[in-house]
Amino acid sequence: MEDVLAVYMRPYDERYPQVGMDEMSKQLISETRLPLPMQPGQPSCYDYEYERQGTCNLFVACEPLAGKRYLKVTEHRTKEDFAQFIRDLVDVYYPRAEKIILVLDNLNTHTPAALYEAFAPAEARRLVEKLEIHYTPKHGSWLNMAEIELSVLSRQCLDRRIATQAELEREVAAWQAQRNAQVARINWRFTTADARIKLKRLYPSIED
Repeated sequence: MEDVLAVYMRPYDERYPQVGMDEMSKQLISETRLPLPMQPGQPSCYDYEYERQGTCNLFVACEPLAGKRYLKVTEHRTKEDFAQFIRDLVDVYYPRAEKIILVLDNLNTHTPAALYEAFAPAEARRLVEKLEIHYTPKHGSWLNMAEIELSVLSRQCLDRRIATQAELEREVAAWQAQRNAQVARINWRFTTADARIKLKRLYPSIED
C-alpha cells in the first residue's frame, strides 16, 4: 500500500507518466420492444424485458496528473488482450515516455509473463523495459485510481442498455474524447500518513 501511495506523491513528469490501469466487464443488452420516446410531460419508457447479448471487456489507462485516459473494448479478457493493451500504452499513447509508472491490481493476467506469451522475446523485453510496475495489495485494488475512472465511466456512459460491441466502442470513444477535452483530473488525498492512522489495525504491532 505504501509503495503505491509513494508513487502518487511523485511530481508530474511527462517523461515518467504515472498511469493506473484496470478493466471491467460490460454486459451487452438489447431491447425486446422499441422504447417510447420522451414527450412533453412524459419521460421515455423502456420495457422491463431485455435480451442478453453476451459481454465485452473494457480496459482503461488513466493518467490523473495530466487529466488523460485511454480505453479499449475487447471481446475477451485474456493475457493476449492485456499484452496488446500494454503495447498500445507504450507505442501509441506514450511513445515519448522514458518509462511508464504503471499501477495495477494483482489479477493473474497482469504480469510481464503475459507479454512473453503474446510476443516474441525481444518484443516482450522491449515493452517490459518501458514499464515500472507497482501492484496494489491483495484486497486493496481501491488504491488504483483507474477504479475511480471506471466508476465515472459507469455512471456517465454505461448506466443504460447497450446492445453490441460496436455501439459500446462508439459510446466509450465519445466519452473518452469529451473527458480528455475537459482535462478531468483525480484529486487523490489519501497519503501514507493517513494510512498509518486510519488503517493502524493492519500494521504489525511492535512491542518495545
